[in-house]
Amino acid sequence: MATDTSEKKVYRASTTAPVNIAVIKYWGKRDARLNLPTNSSLSVTLSQSDLRTHTTASCSPSFSAPDTLLLNAQPQPLSDARSQACLTSLRALRSELESSNDSLPPLSTYPLRLSSSNNFPTAAGLASSAAGFAALVRSIADLYQLPQSPTELSLIARQGSGSACRSLLGGYVAWDHGVLLDGTDSKARLVAPRSHWPEMRALILVASAEKKGVSSTAGMQTTVKTSAMFQTRATQVVPKAMREMETAMADKDFPAFARITMSESNSFHATCMDTDPPIFYLNDVSRAAIKGVEAVNEKAGRTAAAYTFDAGPNCVVYYLEEDRDVVAGAFKTVLGDKEGWAGEQGKAVKGVEGVLEGRVVETLKDGVSRVILTSVGEGPISVEDHLIDEKGEVVA
Repeated sequence: MATDTSEKKVYRASTTAPVNIAVIKYWGKRDARLNLPTNSSLSVTLSQSDLRTHTTASCSPSFSAPDTLLLNAQPQPLSDARSQACLTSLRALRSELESSNDSLPPLSTYPLRLSSSNNFPTAAGLASSAAGFAALVRSIADLYQLPQSPTELSLIARQGSGSACRSLLGGYVAWDHGVLLDGTDSKARLVAPRSHWPEMRALILVASAEKKGVSSTAGMQTTVKTSAMFQTRATQVVPKAMREMETAMADKDFPAFARITMSESNSFHATCMDTDPPIFYLNDVSRAAIKGVEAVNEKAGRTAAAYTFDAGPNCVVYYLEEDRDVVAGAFKTVLGDKEGWAGEQGKAVKGVEGVLEGRVVETLKDGVSRVILTSVGEGPISVEDHLIDEKGEVVA
């Protein structure tokens, strides 16, 4: 990993990490400092061919303190509590290795220089913080050559961004909320690998690439304090949905998966609106997308598509590969001029006429800026494409 043998030696490791979109939503903290959730959650990891954060972690005795991070070429602070929790934990693990092996260079004592880039809009409801902290933790773990498993590393990523713990694994992933006060049982768990149900597809209708008005962290804290619906959701609605969803995934039962996904999305946003003051992550375009999915299912005479929304207006439509034209084709007919159809997946979709009509069509045409076609994918991938060169300089 090192580039030379002098005191200017630069150590590097790079990784890409995926976005995950929850079908059972995490909303609310039982411990804000440790980022411990009030309820468990479950997500689909999406393909990094379409949505990913690419991060290079580097360190050197020649680097000046403090640690630094560039995101999409813009300086970002690392002094916040969440970032520091991750960096401190990773350094402590590396320090343990160095203490037990005198031949290891003291990487834990060197300043870090991090560079990261997203191939999707940041902070617009596309799980950018999840992919970002997963990439940060995995790249530094690789830099430090840590032996911890992805599940063990999820305990660290969780402290940066709760949903980041799920992005350390591929396929279908749960984040168990845990009961221990120290949070050591609040970690990611593999429900099923990508290979178990590889036919899962997703069409993302990007309704806004703007940074959302109420951040997830601020929104959930307000919900916990003020929503009358919150406790029922956390203690009754979500536990039941988790059990049913794990069964649906094990059985590869898409109609059940879809029913639970849509019901859970509605429950989550109803709780947001029950917050004082109410939080509105959905907009008119979001509601038109819901109507669109309902029209697709009505035309198909069965449940071929499922919508879900995270803390933002962008609609994620899940469907199976066998229903590509039935679902994606209906949207391509009215959104075919939008960015996102030019790739191999988009070109393969055949438009279907007469499914979406009237006001739904007008609203989607006016409000959707681009589409993203993707599928269930793998966890973080180590790469040799470095964003910091062998001299420690950021690659332009």
